[in-house]
Amino acid sequence: MLKGKNILLGITGSIAAYKAATLVRLLVKEGAGVKVVMTPLAKEFITPLTLATLSKNPILVDFFNPENGDWNSHVDLGMWADLYLIAPASANTIGKMAHGIADNLLLTSYLSAKCPVMVAPAMDLDMYQHPTTQRNIETLRGFGNLIIEAATGELASGLSGKGRMEEPERILDAIKSFFGQKQQLLGKTVLVTSGPTYEPIDPVRFIGNRSSGKMGYALAQELAARGAQVEFITGPTKHIPNHPNIKIQSVTTAAEMHKAATTNFGHCQAAILAAAVSDFSPKQVANEKLKREGNQLHLVLESTPDIAKALGENKSKSQILIGFALETHNELANAKKKIESKNLDLIVLNSATDEGAGFDVDTNKITIIHRNGNTIDFELKPKQEVAKDIVNELVKTMGIA
Repeated sequence: MLKGKNILLGITGSIAAYKAATLVRLLVKEGAGVKVVMTPLAKEFITPLTLATLSKNPILVDFFNPENGDWNSHVDLGMWADLYLIAPASANTIGKMAHGIADNLLLTSYLSAKCPVMVAPAMDLDMYQHPTTQRNIETLRGFGNLIIEAATGELASGLSGKGRMEEPERILDAIKSFFGQKQQLLGKTVLVTSGPTYEPIDPVRFIGNRSSGKMGYALAQELAARGAQVEFITGPTKHIPNHPNIKIQSVTTAAEMHKAATTNFGHCQAAILAAAVSDFSPKQVANEKLKREGNQLHLVLESTPDIAKALGENKSKSQILIGFALETHNELANAKKKIESKNLDLIVLNSATDEGAGFDVDTNKITIIHRNGNTIDFELKPKQEVAKDIVNELVKTMGIA
């Protein structure tokens, strides 16, 4: 399955580096071309000779060969690879990746990579659970990096818990699944709106909501993985996808998102409106910061442009429009009304009352309602998996096998 694929394997200083030998052997057996780049500390755990023998390529550690001055180009490595896999990825390297530190060849190659990046963390359970490590992993996920979750089991420290690098066979399965994914949406362009909008009150205050943009990010990554070109229009959020097929346009207000969406929808075959757009905006925006005067401040709010309705009124018969509904009561009835009033083809419903669903969490629990009344309920799952479910329904609605 991996024949003709070029995989750059990054190995960091971790006891789990011994597993890299098995991983290289499995990748080569599947027909992949493998080049290995190591951090200097990684050589203390597994020898370059072992990996060179298995990969049939020289092992790269330094920026240049001190013997003859040959330059190891991190740019060329990033262009050669179809996938950059960093396994094991230590807490130290993950932290450097998250903050743009490039003090070795592995890291400069990461910052230069044009291909998808897959990361398999490996460390002791306390390091893995530390808020800094979890924040760094989420930062990488926000960059569009694919995270292979650490496994639970006995650790080198003698403790038992989550932190083990996933076994090479499981990592191979993840790689094969990644490359084996059907390019069902090749040649299609899909518009995705994501994140919140901020409606200014004065130069320092705004009306907004707690949307993180995680759902929109997951949708954009899934669409791009299936071959689609993605017009990604996002409000203020740190969750920005990273993929050659994704064109990003950042906006702040509902009016700006409305303009961007209506401008770009014409050349798209579908749109998924995952953004949590503010329904109201202050009628007047103060030029200077409002001072506290008395105990009350009266704001006059006016409706913001309705993006879903605008696209629904102008979509052609061949275009597919998917909306979102976050409800607190009468969820199903309210979602079905939106399908009709905004001319949607289907709507994704989630409830603000469901634990683990809604804003600023990594999971979601949705119901997909089609225009013909068909309703599909899904269990609580990570937003990456939710994105797959939504894109599956989009593919079916577009009539793509």
